[in-house]
Amino acid sequence: MSTTAGSKPAHDWSAAQYLKFEDERTQPARDLLARVPLQAPKTVIDLGCGPGNSTAVLECRYPSAHLVGMDSSPDMIRKAKKALPHREFTVEDLKSYSPQGPVDLFFSNAVFQWLGRDERFTIVKKLMETQPSGGVFALQVPDNLMEPSHVLMRETARNGPWAATLENIGRDTFQTPQEIYDLLKPVSSRVDIFRTSYYHSLENHEAIVEWVKGTGLRPYLDPLSPQETEGFLREYLKRLEKAYPSTCDGRVLLPYPRLFVIAVKK
Repeated sequence: MSTTAGSKPAHDWSAAQYLKFEDERTQPARDLLARVPLQAPKTVIDLGCGPGNSTAVLECRYPSAHLVGMDSSPDMIRKAKKALPHREFTVEDLKSYSPQGPVDLFFSNAVFQWLGRDERFTIVKKLMETQPSGGVFALQVPDNLMEPSHVLMRETARNGPWAATLENIGRDTFQTPQEIYDLLKPVSSRVDIFRTSYYHSLENHEAIVEWVKGTGLRPYLDPLSPQETEGFLREYLKRLEKAYPSTCDGRVLLPYPRLFVIAVKK
């Protein structure tokens, strides 16, 4: 995905909204998995599996593995169970999650950005303790807090009748590559970090709004009334139209950088 597998949001996440851009959201999972060095892991856990799109990618590569998907969103898990009824899925909170036994591969597609800065890699290292030597922890997160889509989200939140309600909304910055390396290298034989920018061709500026409504915009919209939500989205769209020029065919390119980390257990 995925979705947040950390503390549960006030309202459940929408699998339908998330899957409006299924192909675009799944490509980073494919790119992350392509760099995982394991050939035949026995146990694979998809942390924050969302509606099962990343789990399906894992199943294609490791059809014989014991593959489990977990997520904090009941709606996401319901969708995942329908998509892959022969696989195991469970509603879990990443902050309190403990695997049942040794795990060869922990895989996380767009989850850890939702956790607090101080707890992210504490959780990663705690889970890595359950892995055998040579086990892999692979994660990918959006690296887009300084992209116009998210800068303008914060600007809109600060400038409107909803400003007081949204005063403390937002997610923590993610660790830098060097910080990640320094945190994981003591428990890893190898730490690979890379960054990729995707350029998603979307139908129009409204499509950008629809994209972020499934993820980054959720914490801003959840506390608002229907009337406030309508006003917020109207103001946000105006800002997006100024920031993202239309292409020659009338579409809009949405740059979307992502950070990838693959750690191999000592």
